[in-house]
Amino acid sequence: MQQQDIKIQSRDGGAFDCYVAIPDAAVKAPGIVIASAVQGVDQDIRGLADAFAAQGVFAAAPDLFWRTIPGILPHGDPRCSERAKPRLERIKAGEADMSDTLAYLGTLPGFNGRAMAAGFCYGGPYAIVGPKRLGFAAGLSCHGSQMGEYLADMEGVTQPMCFIWGDQDHQLPAALSDKYRDVAARMSNAELHIFPGVQHAYMIRGNAKAFDQKTYDFSMQRAFAMLDALRG
Repeated sequence: MQQQDIKIQSRDGGAFDCYVAIPDAAVKAPGIVIASAVQGVDQDIRGLADAFAAQGVFAAAPDLFWRTIPGILPHGDPRCSERAKPRLERIKAGEADMSDTLAYLGTLPGFNGRAMAAGFCYGGPYAIVGPKRLGFAAGLSCHGSQMGEYLADMEGVTQPMCFIWGDQDHQLPAALSDKYRDVAARMSNAELHIFPGVQHAYMIRGNAKAFDQKTYDFSMQRAFAMLDALRG
């Protein structure tokens, strides 16, 4: 595996940081672009990228906050929420970064041209808009936030999407849970998993209070299964 911190040129001008983990593979392989939580591309996100690359997947994690407060912030730092506001505008601006990161993967030998957008917390909406309009072949959201704002974007999406939450997640009120259950029931390409007793940020090892190993393992299994389907 090759691990690199690189700069990607933005279509909007300027450049943003991106952590890349490249697998040691002789055959064509898919990719994953990881949209981080508001803490940024910290050790948790890098660890996820490394885990994917170790299984033969091209992994990239762009700094989606380079236009506001770039870099890594610790859990609980008030600047985390500050740099993500106004939330919908920031997520919209980050669409270009996700697309530019996907385009960068396209320059790497061995990448097969098919990638999944995977979002955690703040990054969750990219699991929908990635397949919807950014050229991604699949989407995965783990404890996504602001997800009610993107329900309408799911209409017409045919690529596989997976949404995973805990039922103790403050970002998943009962009304939103019901809406996603309805979507999963009528869209064969959308799957929903809600785990009892699990909190927001269950994928983040650095958040000892919320991290849940069982749900983490399930989420990684689903991610790898979806990526395996992109190897064809």
